[in-house]
Amino acid sequence: MAKIRVLVVEDSLTVRRRLCDVLTADPEIEVAGEAGDGRRGIELCRDVRPDVVTLDMMLPVMSGLAATEYIMAHCPTPILIVSSSTNRGELFKTYEALAAGAVEVLEKPTGAEPDGQWEKRLISTIKLVSRIRVITHPRARLGTLGRPGPASIVAPVMVPAATQPRVVAVGASTGGPAAIIEILRALPSVYPLPILLVLHIGEPFGSAFADWLDGQTPHPVAFARDGEPLTGARGRVVMAPPERHLIVRGEKLFLTSDPERHSCRPSVDVLFSSLAREWGPAVAACLLTGMGRDGADGLLEIRRAGGFTIAQDEATSVVYGMPREAMLLGAAQHVLSLGDIGPTLVSLVAAFSERSR
Repeated sequence: MAKIRVLVVEDSLTVRRRLCDVLTADPEIEVAGEAGDGRRGIELCRDVRPDVVTLDMMLPVMSGLAATEYIMAHCPTPILIVSSSTNRGELFKTYEALAAGAVEVLEKPTGAEPDGQWEKRLISTIKLVSRIRVITHPRARLGTLGRPGPASIVAPVMVPAATQPRVVAVGASTGGPAAIIEILRALPSVYPLPILLVLHIGEPFGSAFADWLDGQTPHPVAFARDGEPLTGARGRVVMAPPERHLIVRGEKLFLTSDPERHSCRPSVDVLFSSLAREWGPAVAACLLTGMGRDGADGLLEIRRAGGFTIAQDEATSVVYGMPREAMLLGAAQHVLSLGDIGPTLVSLVAAFSERSR
């Protein structure tokens, strides 16, 4: 079996050597090249055509973000961000790289990890990332990242719902940042329903994601506060914070530290299940691109409770894992392309507005 060929782009010689040593110690992986700056990383990506690129964000000559944008526009390759950036500005660059096509992020070793733990995480993540099918990101589209624009003007996709939705729930994982932005930009700036969001992005990288997403679309975005009323979230996007499950109980939002579900906390299933119990037919839920099966069971619960359910289709998913599981379970009433999900959420509101006139 062919080895997984990895290009390591890291300006610190010490960190680069450690990465290479860990990778070459695994019999299924080989280091295809090394680069100390973003420009050289691009050159090697074109020349050696690796299966995976590990990429630091803070690089000389050309930043990790710029390198990500170029690679995904011209020689699309699965990119694993390996970074120690934890200040707000650097975290924003990481989110922009994820939205530009990087598929996963891993913290650099701190030296405080138990022996072998970080190395196992690196190897397992490389192997997972190597199986991801990536797509070309046009340069023109990449130029919009980081600069919020007006909501897209699109014709609504008229899909009937049996009951007027009162809340929208969205779950996503790998490839989620770009998908979430596209959906939110397709909604009008004044959208009457609360949007509850679970995205798999852990600490330390998830701490500022809500602030970053708030700047990408006209919709206010914030992490959920324990006990806040759901009615106060109308027209807003409310996210589960890192390492906390988000649930709905009655008319309020709550955060819990209950055990992980599908190795995830926050878990999409936990949110979806609570909504199925509490709000049933008044829920519109979307399960987007992501690895694994988190969210599929919860989406099925919402459908069985009479809610409106959507799964992203294979063609537009970075990883057709979570939505595929939902489709196989029969949890998705509608399997839609990413470009159709936002307009469909618009049509759900518009349809009932017309009926009430």
